[in-house]
Amino acid sequence: MPTSAHPDALPASLGPQAPDRPAWRRLPVPRSLFARVTLVIVIGLAIAQLLTFAAIRYERDMALRELMMIGIERDIASSVAILDRLPADERPSWLERLERRNYRFVLGGSAQGTAPQSPLAREFATAIADAMRPFEIVKVAQVAQGAQPSDALQIQVRLSDGSSVVVHARRVGMPVSHWVMWLLVVQLAVLALCAWFAVRLVTRPLADLAAAADELGPDLKAHQLQEDGPTEVAHAARAFNAMQRRISGYMAERVEILAAISHDLQTPITRMRLRTDLMDSEHDRNKFRQDLDAMHTLVREGVTYARTLHGATEPARRIDADALFESMVADYEDSGQAVRLEGRAGEPIVTRPNALRRILANLIDNALNFGSDVRLQVHAQADALVLAVVDNGPGIPPDQLENVLKPFYRVEGSRNRGTGGTGLGLAIAHQLAMAMGAELSLRNRSEGGLEARLSLTNIRAMPPD
Repeated sequence: MPTSAHPDALPASLGPQAPDRPAWRRLPVPRSLFARVTLVIVIGLAIAQLLTFAAIRYERDMALRELMMIGIERDIASSVAILDRLPADERPSWLERLERRNYRFVLGGSAQGTAPQSPLAREFATAIADAMRPFEIVKVAQVAQGAQPSDALQIQVRLSDGSSVVVHARRVGMPVSHWVMWLLVVQLAVLALCAWFAVRLVTRPLADLAAAADELGPDLKAHQLQEDGPTEVAHAARAFNAMQRRISGYMAERVEILAAISHDLQTPITRMRLRTDLMDSEHDRNKFRQDLDAMHTLVREGVTYARTLHGATEPARRIDADALFESMVADYEDSGQAVRLEGRAGEPIVTRPNALRRILANLIDNALNFGSDVRLQVHAQADALVLAVVDNGPGIPPDQLENVLKPFYRVEGSRNRGTGGTGLGLAIAHQLAMAMGAELSLRNRSEGGLEARLSLTNIRAMPPD
């Protein structure tokens, strides 16, 4: 914890501006992998369905062309032959009988339009001329539709009596049945649903892996992943479980080493204390005792911090939080240190009482060492409890608020316990808070001093058996 006031905040540096991205890169994109893969597959399926529909329309057009080129010229030629054999006064009554959906006949007149321009029109005109023999084709014209030629043709045929009949032929489309459209829509929906299930089957193990990684806190007791399912998923689950066991083993080994070192150091420290008592100079004797006390405290807190990294074995239980807070404040008052309690928790809470007591003790001790007018503020919420330890000290430079939660870090930069401590008090509190599922944060108060805020959530739920 620092003893000097925090420096003035420096303005944030301006980095180089990112180049403009293409318009398609600025489109909103789903954040999750599940949504992105599903969107890509559904869009691909929709494009495939549109291509299928286009292929169906193209096939219909080709079929219509073949029908038009193969059969219609014979029908027209047969109808013209019938009109030629009929007496002139009976021909008008037969026009309606001979009319079809794609052609009709008009007696007299001439073909209106321009010479056939499209390949289909020219091919059809040639086929009609061949089928009309021996009748004379006077004129073949392609009817204009606005500024562009249409698919309609007018064919003027001279009958044996010298009169003319004009054949009005047009291309009639073969629309796709409505049930085909609905079939494509239903097919797209079924494929999209199958894609949704397939993507979910692929991304669900990733979500489980991420959840297990998030649960892998300081206690290293996240639940083991199920090692079943597809080969790749089972392999990833086995690898994660093995990694978790290795990390837990490494942490346990480190705690055991530190505990052994701490135990082995007790004997030489005790011998040095006894030898210190035999020193003649009281001044030197006191300095040696201070150094031995600092060494003993450093070893003890180092082991405590290592144990918080390894995990908390204390079970959560329901406690009277107000009684805990009042007891802690009373203990400080009995030792001559002024600490005030503000607010109440009200109902009992579910937490780890020893860990909570250690966290608050470290925060209060830190505030007493570097500030004054220390207060423990309690703010009760529906399913949460916010505890704030505030003081009127100098505070911490804003750029070092996160660093002071790291082990052995002190802003003042010395290793003197009288000015900077061991640098483990806030680190131990931070690790214990994470092991409890709580959040510890520091901020400088606008009116001066530091606020250490501990947020406890899910405090009403009963602990598992």
